[in-house]
Amino acid sequence: MNKKQKNMLYCIIVAILCIIGLELLPIGGTIKFVLYMVPYFIVGYDILKKAIKGIMNKQVFDENFLMAVATVGAIALGEYSEGVAVMLFYQIGELFQSYAVGKSRRNISDLMDIRPDFANIEVDGELEQVDPDEIEIGSIIVVQPGEKVPIDGIIVEGNTTLNTSALTGESLPREAKVNDEVISGCINMTGLLKIKTTKEFGESTVSKILDMVENASSKKSKSENFISRFARFYTPAVCYGALVLALLPPLVRMLFMGLDPMWNDWIFRALTFLVISCPCALVISIPLGFFAGIGGASRAGVLVKGSNYLETLASTKYVVFDKTGTMTQGVFEVSGVHHNTMDRDELLEYAALAESYSTHPISKSLQKAYGKPILKNRVGDVEEISGNGVIAKVDDKVVAAGNAKLMERLNVKYDECHEVGTIVHIAIDNQYEGHILISDVMKPHAKEAIQALKNIGIKKTVMLTGDMNTVAKKVANDLKIDEVYSELLPGDKVTKVEELLSKKDEKEKLAFVGDGINDAPVLSRADIGIAMGAMGSDAAIEAADIVLMDDDPLKISKAIKIAKKCMKIVYENIYFAIGIKILCLILGAIGIANMWLAIFADVGVMVIAVLNAIRTLYVKNL
Repeated sequence: MNKKQKNMLYCIIVAILCIIGLELLPIGGTIKFVLYMVPYFIVGYDILKKAIKGIMNKQVFDENFLMAVATVGAIALGEYSEGVAVMLFYQIGELFQSYAVGKSRRNISDLMDIRPDFANIEVDGELEQVDPDEIEIGSIIVVQPGEKVPIDGIIVEGNTTLNTSALTGESLPREAKVNDEVISGCINMTGLLKIKTTKEFGESTVSKILDMVENASSKKSKSENFISRFARFYTPAVCYGALVLALLPPLVRMLFMGLDPMWNDWIFRALTFLVISCPCALVISIPLGFFAGIGGASRAGVLVKGSNYLETLASTKYVVFDKTGTMTQGVFEVSGVHHNTMDRDELLEYAALAESYSTHPISKSLQKAYGKPILKNRVGDVEEISGNGVIAKVDDKVVAAGNAKLMERLNVKYDECHEVGTIVHIAIDNQYEGHILISDVMKPHAKEAIQALKNIGIKKTVMLTGDMNTVAKKVANDLKIDEVYSELLPGDKVTKVEELLSKKDEKEKLAFVGDGINDAPVLSRADIGIAMGAMGSDAAIEAADIVLMDDDPLKISKAIKIAKKCMKIVYENIYFAIGIKILCLILGAIGIANMWLAIFADVGVMVIAVLNAIRTLYVKNL
């Protein structure tokens, strides 16, 4: 509890003790009035001050004005205890709301407590702490056990275990070694690391995450905008309604019916009407519900850039995926050696050596499958033929490693492969020796992710890829994706998404999930863009509305569930608050509701709505 909340609590306690004492003392008249003013000003001073400021600034109609008019009017009618009680319970509600908002903010700030205070650089054998903003790309920084990784980079020395929970929501640590990429915001748990920075601090993951979270509240949802407009027209309307209630019935009774006007009774009804009408429950709980929803999503490793995106995500019925890096790992591995006339390992050795001077992902996958140090002095006369493959001399033997075009170029008869993937044919001294099948690796939860989406009501899943048709169809069939479109250029993906958008119902939303630079245009074009945040490109992350911090496609269904839960709670609060208020306003106008029911309709409804709103923080069971 902060200092302001503590002061408010002390004022409430003092006011309650004063009221209890006054009710027990046998006093009346002016003395009672003066003594009741003590607790009234203790709890109501800041409300009265805000009301006066609002009037002076010509912004009259707000909850402070309603409370001031209602309580001053009740006291003027001699209802001292009711007047003080209204102000007291309003402040109790404000205290509760302040605590709830503080709790939501703490959840997000604790989760996002990833901003590094310093970066270590080595100067003359000693570690020196410097501001991360001063570190240039390519610098070597030192991260000791227990410290946060301050800037994105590549490990050049050391092995460790990284705690990524603040970024991904996952409690399990992950191993990191030399040549592994590490992102800022992780905590180094075990070994000493030396990291070569690949980005400036302002462009690193930690800075972008903090910027996303800090700016999320500026993008309001339709529901929040509705409540803002509602309060702007609603508050003046109920003030004028209360004025009519205070004046019109007594005048009608006196002028047209010849009866006692009963001014006190009707003015008290009007004051009760004002207290009931205060829109605090809506004005506070709706933004709080979205704020808590963004916090709950962040805790699960899903960064939502604004509450408007949370609202759109809840209406998603179509999910379109990129393939490589989204549903597959984008990591090529040797998955088979076929038609080989020599030993499997020996064939891999020749292929890896022949490809050892290439930086192509296929070459790297061959070297990884070989698994032994590459002795480049065994390799010579390397000729790389673009779009075909490589020819090199390995141990005085001419090794050709490449696709079918290379074999045809060399007039080598080769065997076709009936499995899907990238085929590397190997010929040694112009004699065919077999082929190696290399496939992209499916993400661990990819298949589960598609099923999870169908379980929560997604109508159709679609995959768009620039890969070959055979590869695309195999991945789609394995994952049980409804539709697949292959061999697409970036512009073709946008065209296809526009086509899908034109076919769906206006209320149904389409989400696109991607990770590459070429996905940025289509991420922007979709109703909602979801980017892979751990390995995704900066362009994709910038263009997306939602970022999955651990690249796990299973998080897509979790994000949609969080969005749906948030919207359900928001609408519950809207219907509950407006419904109770309308009922109590009617009861107040006809004289059935007293000031105590008015307090419940204002403060009680606000407390219930706030309690309901903060449920969106908790997403463990989703």
